[in-house]
Order: sequence, then structure tokens, then C-alpha cells
Amino acid sequence: MARAEAVQARSDTRDWARARRDRTRHLIELGGLVAKAGLVELVDDDRATLLGALLELAAHLQDGDDEATPAQLRARWRHAGLRAFHQEREAEAEAARLPQVGGTAVERGSA
Repeated sequence: MARAEAVQARSDTRDWARARRDRTRHLIELGGLVAKAGLVELVDDDRATLLGALLELAAHLQDGDDEATPAQLRARWRHAGLRAFHQEREAEAEAARLPQVGGTAVERGSA
């Protein structure tokens, strides 16, 4: 019986650790989006300003604003985010196509 309990305890620990890793990864990805949007530089890495901006964003998503409903805001922001992801992928693909000289990409025909 003690062995079964030990196996269950190890399993519970693994499940807890997996859930913690998943949560940590999710939070890191969210932080990456904040950085990718340029917000860290725009607020001079002031965490209180950043939190205030995010709280105001949350309020707009709950209540809407004078120009749009919460659903319209989400749709507009989602479209802008998808467009930014697409542009980033295209820029990365273009950079991968350019030959590398001395660690920097060089336009074809100019090397």
C-alpha cells in the first residue's frame, strides 16, 4: 500500500510541476507580447505605468468606449495583432533569404 501511495505522490508532484511549467511559459509569452508591442520602452520600464495602461485596457474591454463596443475593440485589436504577427513572419522570412556576410544580412547584388 505504501508503494502505491508513493507512486501517486510522485505522479501528483509531476502533474503539479507540469502545470507550473505551463503557467510559467504562458506568463513569459505574455511578457514577450508586452515587449514586442514596444510598451516597455514607451513607459521607460515603469511597471506602475504599464499596469495602469493594462488596467485601462481591461476597463475598455469590459465596458467599451465612446466609439466601439467591447466586441468591436477585441476584433479591431485582434486584427492589428494578427497583422503584426504576419509582418514579423514576412520580415523574418526575407532576412532568412538574404545572404549573410560578417554576421549581417546583405542585399543580393550589393555584396
